[in-house]
Amino acid sequence: MTETVTAEAEGTWRQLLGARHLGASTVLAGGVLLYATNEFITISLLPSAVTDIGGHRLYAWVTTVYLVASVVAATTVHSVLMRMGPRRAYLLGLAVFCAGSLGCALAPSMPLLLASRTVQGFAGGLLAGLGYAVINTALPKSLWTKASALVSAMWGVGTVIGPAAGGLFAQWGLWRWAFGVLAALTAAMAVLVPFALPGRDRAESRPPVPGIPVWSLVLLGAAAMAVSVAGVPHDPRATVAMLMVGLALVGCFLVVDRRVASSVLPPSAFGPGPLKWIYLTLGVLMAATMVDTYVPLFAQRLAHLTPVVAGFFGAVLSVGWTVGELVSASVRNERVLVRTVALAPIVVAVGLASAAALVRSGMAPALVAGWAAALLLAGIGIGSAWPHLSAWAMSSVDDPAEGPAAAAAINTVQLICGAFGAGLTGVVVNLADGSDVFAARCLFISLAAVAAVGAVASVRAGRR
Repeated sequence: MTETVTAEAEGTWRQLLGARHLGASTVLAGGVLLYATNEFITISLLPSAVTDIGGHRLYAWVTTVYLVASVVAATTVHSVLMRMGPRRAYLLGLAVFCAGSLGCALAPSMPLLLASRTVQGFAGGLLAGLGYAVINTALPKSLWTKASALVSAMWGVGTVIGPAAGGLFAQWGLWRWAFGVLAALTAAMAVLVPFALPGRDRAESRPPVPGIPVWSLVLLGAAAMAVSVAGVPHDPRATVAMLMVGLALVGCFLVVDRRVASSVLPPSAFGPGPLKWIYLTLGVLMAATMVDTYVPLFAQRLAHLTPVVAGFFGAVLSVGWTVGELVSASVRNERVLVRTVALAPIVVAVGLASAAALVRSGMAPALVAGWAAALLLAGIGIGSAWPHLSAWAMSSVDDPAEGPAAAAAINTVQLICGAFGAGLTGVVVNLADGSDVFAARCLFISLAAVAAVGAVASVRAGRR
């Protein structure tokens, strides 16, 4: 992987954010920021929303349906981009996202809120996928690592802004207004798109347009939904059965996607190279971030924090993610990069396990500070590996023509694993039928175990 690291070292932040690439960088980062902010602002709003419109048993579903719809949309990113071009594809995603946000703002019940979140999720998955896919085609290879860091840092920024803003709106009893503000910001970004992104290439210069991977799409969506449904039944046997169904559907997806002409994953992901391990490491790290789904809730119930403070508390992991990412993106030594990526899941596991050990009922300020430090450590572990894994994925394909597909698949892997992570959080918390302390400990320990297992993939991801 020496050639990859050398290419990465050539680019600078000044080049990426200079006049030549600033417009594209702003739109790519902005689309992901909208998606991430919306995902995590809802986490802080949910306690207030559930109090207002009911639906406590569907609590985790508000995040899960958003992620499942995002997964479905992410499988179409490459095809939509090739058919419509960057400009029209972004405008389509922004228009649908704006409509879904307005639906959330006006929803009178939990089922209608879930329906609007599904619309939001579909559009958000398209926007987030385009953010990665256009890097490969719009920017030189020397800027891929910096661009990947900028785009994926928006997840961290969004998870700081989202819970914090959500907590403020919840504190003021204005949770519906949060979605209205998102709709307004989406419309404002749409105005910038025609000036920042190119239209579709002329027909004679465009490669053949790939088809929609229908069977892969169906299998991935069904797998994510099966895991989500697993958190609803009170019978542990039914829960285990649904989890097994979800895993079986993922296995079917891998078999089908390898054989069909229009696939989600590039062919190189099924070869002997490191691409499959890169995707798996990205997926494990993303699943671990879903601990944030319940952090604001437990912060209110166990530490007795106000909604706004709990919202900020829920952003601690994301702060670590952003800091680790921006610092790590400037590292140029190959050995340091490979070791950093290899150790990242272990760092995440240690942070989450430490958080589990500190959980108490009526947590004192010192314990709350320790809890925050543990979440910060977990976030640093994720951020330190993320930009390098993204750049490695785009440059680890056997055929350069697979580059756009490999870039788009980053977001697909991220979203499907996020959906599984969100589903797992709902399963763990709902099955932990005891106190909030027991539920919180089970949640942190479960995701720490998932992260620790990911160390096997992270070690292999750095190999040639």
